[in-house]
Amino acid sequence: MTYAAPSAPDKPEEACGVFGILAPGEAVAKLTYFGLFALQHRGQESAGIAVLDGDRLTMHKDMGLVSQVFDEALLNELQGQLAVGHTRYSTTGSSRKVNAQPVVSRTRLGPVVLAHNGNLVNAAQLREELLAREHTLLATTDSEEIVHAIGEAVDDGKGWVEGTVHALKRCRGAFSLVIGTPAGLMGTRDANGVRPLVIGTLKGRYVLASETCALSIIGAKYLRDVEPGELVFITESGLESYHWAKPEPRMCIFEMIYFARPDSRVNAESLYTYRERLGEILAQEAPVQADVVIPVPDSGTPAAIGYARASGILFQQGLIKNHYVGRTFIQPTQTMREAGIKMKLNPLPDVIEGKRIVIVDDSIVRGTTSRKIVQALRDSGAREVHMRISSPPVTHPCFYGIDTDSQDQLIAATKSVDEIARHIEVDSLAYLSVEGMLKATRTDDQGFCTACFTGDYPIPIPDEIRRTKLVLEKTAAS
Repeated sequence: MTYAAPSAPDKPEEACGVFGILAPGEAVAKLTYFGLFALQHRGQESAGIAVLDGDRLTMHKDMGLVSQVFDEALLNELQGQLAVGHTRYSTTGSSRKVNAQPVVSRTRLGPVVLAHNGNLVNAAQLREELLAREHTLLATTDSEEIVHAIGEAVDDGKGWVEGTVHALKRCRGAFSLVIGTPAGLMGTRDANGVRPLVIGTLKGRYVLASETCALSIIGAKYLRDVEPGELVFITESGLESYHWAKPEPRMCIFEMIYFARPDSRVNAESLYTYRERLGEILAQEAPVQADVVIPVPDSGTPAAIGYARASGILFQQGLIKNHYVGRTFIQPTQTMREAGIKMKLNPLPDVIEGKRIVIVDDSIVRGTTSRKIVQALRDSGAREVHMRISSPPVTHPCFYGIDTDSQDQLIAATKSVDEIARHIEVDSLAYLSVEGMLKATRTDDQGFCTACFTGDYPIPIPDEIRRTKLVLEKTAAS
């Protein structure tokens, strides 16, 4: 069976969501299901849950959304004390069932299961080392390499914590991991903490998840983040912490801007609040005379509210999003393609006609969707269309677990802001500055990875990987 792939997205795509829980006596598979359900925005290609009851491992994973992969009967079969769950968007390894997670390795101490968010930049080297030691690698993901590296260290005589730390020190790149073993549950982040991982508590038990929204859905309380370079080992006796690498925090700033759910919390506040501040600062940096501010739903809504509040311009919903549009492999006719994005976004002429519009979005990657939105607004009678973006221009690709185009496909890498404005046919276009983006965090502005905006990669990228995406000598002047 073949199908035509959907057109390339006009947003960066997240890598994965991970979840883990140790709770003897509880329905851990069902708790994990709901945790993954809350993390569905982080990946929609495959989902999986592995449950351990001592040495006994039961697992189910398949292609599709969490609600498509699991049902009540399947969850009832996943009985145990510890569960590890994963929902995936592929960045390393193709979108096939063999690459679905969690991934497993069998060791002298029993099975180890792993769920991974992020990307290794030395995956090719690690794979060669494992193959040289006659490991059988069935998938094409760096996640499988990590779990086999752990298994190898354990089989060489190390315990679970010692063996995992030994394996982690062989890995370079971005990784937030949830790891299940017969002895307990582990969670860890790379030394830069590029991808998030939080700890929660539920009835005295511990929960690990990519975001706090996955804690809220099951009634767990946020305790703290897993720190960069930290490994936590959770057993029935409690939680132990091991700092295996010197922390140099560089959390992905795009988690704050777009990827994480707006109700997830970072630095003691919801990301909705942070995104409103982005809009407020954007209004200060790039004011314009207009009649109404509208968002590109849903990701542009908080920033549009902030922009409207700071500018004094009326906020209204001018585009209605169909929230029930998922991936479809039914190819539209040419006439339907020319109709553009109306399958997902439909303009409200009552709000738009005769008005000077400020439309706010969180980012522009290729510019294809933005151009269609602008055209739809003009077709609905907009007198002027001014676009404001609540992040800086995306000029560099990500190598740490976000699926972005090669540099020549990033519109801001090949065109100036004025050229982009002409391309998407707006009356004016302005982006938030890097300084404004970091100011809105109200934290140490050195604690974030901003490589997609600045080209400053905190983890060195091997030349052979850089060549696959960094195809320009320099970015376009703005």
